[in-house]
Amino acid sequence: MIVPDWPAPPRVRALVTTRDFGDLADEGSRRKLRALLPAEPLWLRQVHGNRVVEMGEQNLDADASVARQPGSVCVVKAADCMPVLFADEAGTTVAAAHAGWRGLAGGVLEATVDAMGVPRQNIVAWLGPAIGPQVYEVGEDVYLAFPQDPDAFVPTRPGHWLLDLYAVARAKLAGLKAVSGGGSCTYTERERFFSYRRDRNSARMAALVWLA
Repeated sequence: MIVPDWPAPPRVRALVTTRDFGDLADEGSRRKLRALLPAEPLWLRQVHGNRVVEMGEQNLDADASVARQPGSVCVVKAADCMPVLFADEAGTTVAAAHAGWRGLAGGVLEATVDAMGVPRQNIVAWLGPAIGPQVYEVGEDVYLAFPQDPDAFVPTRPGHWLLDLYAVARAKLAGLKAVSGGGSCTYTERERFFSYRRDRNSARMAALVWLA
């Protein structure tokens, strides 16, 4: 597993599973993960949108969650899309967001920051492993979804670009106290990560954050 290297306060706990841990779409891997946690995580039905839920909500069709009570675990699954973890510097609120290109374009990161309910300059974020800018080729539909982020695209062939998800996320999180992480590539680091684009299956990793 990966323990994020970020300036979160001491009571914030976070981790990301890797390929060796197992597929978090599988119940056996979820049971193994649960044994490491203070409570069952809030598993979302991720829909590539921008809805954020609080602990205890019944409608889990969402791509981000917020927790304010010790022991409540936020989790998102990913395998190329970017998991983003959040905490406020006072250690009162944490959040996790699932940010593929659709979620980024739809404002899931901004919605998560808003839902935390604390000043953005008091929030730290960590960008988890995602498909990297050297291999993430996209078409015109994706290019047109980010009119404010032209520097995140490098043209490759007619109608296609390489997209830097990390650069888009950092731009959207400007003004936070700190944004850490980024730099991994789920597609090329075959032994370490699952990748939907590479493997075309349902295997997923999990990124989790909670208050101790």
